[in-house]
Amino acid sequence: MPAGVVREAVVFDLDGVIVDSFTVMRRAFEAAHAEVVGDGPVPFDEYRRHQGRYFPDIMRIMGLPLEMEAPFVRESYRLAHQVTAFDGVAELLLTLRVRGLRLAVATGKSGPRARSLLDGLGLLPFFHHVVGSDEVASPKPAPDIVLRALDLLDVSPAAAIMVGDAAIDLASAQAADVFAVAALWAAPPEGELLAAGPNAVVRRPVELLALCPSVPAG
Repeated sequence: MPAGVVREAVVFDLDGVIVDSFTVMRRAFEAAHAEVVGDGPVPFDEYRRHQGRYFPDIMRIMGLPLEMEAPFVRESYRLAHQVTAFDGVAELLLTLRVRGLRLAVATGKSGPRARSLLDGLGLLPFFHHVVGSDEVASPKPAPDIVLRALDLLDVSPAAAIMVGDAAIDLASAQAADVFAVAALWAAPPEGELLAAGPNAVVRRPVELLALCPSVPAG
C-alpha cells in the first residue's frame, strides 16, 4: 500500500475465511452427485481444489453435469444450520467495524445463499455488502467481484485489502490491484497459497487487526 493511503475497507471470501462450511459442502456435493450422476466415486477432493469459483464453473472444469447445481444448493440450504463461524471471526468483524472500516464479502456462492448463511449465523449485520458470483459478469479469478464490492463500499482499490483462503481469491484481488491477504486458519494447501504471492499471510483472525488500524476521524 502506498505511503499515506489509509486502509478503509476489508473484502472477505466466505467459505474457509468467515465460515467453516466444508462438512456441509461435502454432504451436499455427495448428495447432488448421487442424485444426478449415480453410483461411483465422488470427486469431492477435486471439487475442493476449485473452491472459490462459481459452482457452475467448477462443474464445467470437472466435466460434471450442470444439473448438479440444483440439488447441491437444495442440500446446502437444508444443512446450513450445521455451518459454523470460525473462532475469533465475530470478534474480528466487530473490532474492524469499531475501528471504522467498511466490510464486504465477495464469494463463489450465489448472493442470496451467502446472505442467507450469514444471516443464520448472526453475522450479516457486520457487512455493508455481500456480493455473490451470480451478481457479476465474470467471477473469480477475474477482478469483477472485488471491484463490485469496492464500488458498493465507495472505496478505492488502493485503500482496501482482500482476505482469502484460495489462490483464486488472491488472483482476483491482485487483478483488482487490491492488497491480497492469505488466510490460513482453515488449513488450506499452504504451499499453493504462498506460491500465489500474497502481500501478507495471517494464521489466525486476530492477526488481521495488525493490518487494519483505526480509520482517522473526518
